[in-house]
Amino acid sequence: MPMTFADSHCHLTDAKFDTDREAMLQRARDVGVSSFIVIGANGDFAHNEKAVALAREHADVFAVIGMHPHDAKTITEEMYARLRVLARQPKVVGIGETGLDFYYDNSPREDQRAHFRAFIRLARELSLPLSMHVRDAYPEAAQTLREEWGTQIQGVMHCFTGSMEEARMLLDLGLFLSLSGIVTFKTARELREVARFTPLDRFLIETDCPLLAPVPYRGKRNEPAYVVEVAKIIAEVKGIPLAEVAEATRRNTERLFRLVP
Repeated sequence: MPMTFADSHCHLTDAKFDTDREAMLQRARDVGVSSFIVIGANGDFAHNEKAVALAREHADVFAVIGMHPHDAKTITEEMYARLRVLARQPKVVGIGETGLDFYYDNSPREDQRAHFRAFIRLARELSLPLSMHVRDAYPEAAQTLREEWGTQIQGVMHCFTGSMEEARMLLDLGLFLSLSGIVTFKTARELREVARFTPLDRFLIETDCPLLAPVPYRGKRNEPAYVVEVAKIIAEVKGIPLAEVAEATRRNTERLFRLVP
């Protein structure tokens, strides 16, 4: 059987794909990508509606809806109402990406904190998993999750870049860790140690495209076909076959986002 992969976090509604979106999807399918989790949080709220529309058009595309912590200062109650309507669509499989970004601080921290809590509550209300973005704030994010959800949280820390200690902290909450092309970078030694340490049944892989293209495509526009490179480096550091990583991460994605009965 050919290997199949899941890209658990990609921004396929981004304007960088407007000229070749269908060809880009086909290139990914040609290398074995069998499911695409498209994140609607991409600046403008309209990307949520675009993500849902793209999911309706393709059997292997699924949508996660929300607003990025960068945009917390722009979130209104009307947006939450619109998200509840969108969440009724059958191809909507998660809430996010939400979280805390204290590196860029593009929105005031108090706005980020308030909306992170609100999105956790929304995910619980709708019985949908969370896709989370956190930077320079893993301990606070973990504490917020404990207060709002407890443990055995249905969710993933996307594009994880933290320390081994922070990885353990998140795994203890029941979260999946998702690794992006960053794990292929020469400077990402500690992240590769996290990859070696993390149990295979707690991993997802992603591109976060169009950003963060992995080696050997670094500096180019990223796309879902390149998720294979992330799987390759995980297989290398764990000393296991690529097929095992592909199978496990695809099944983990399907389980978290309930893509299969």
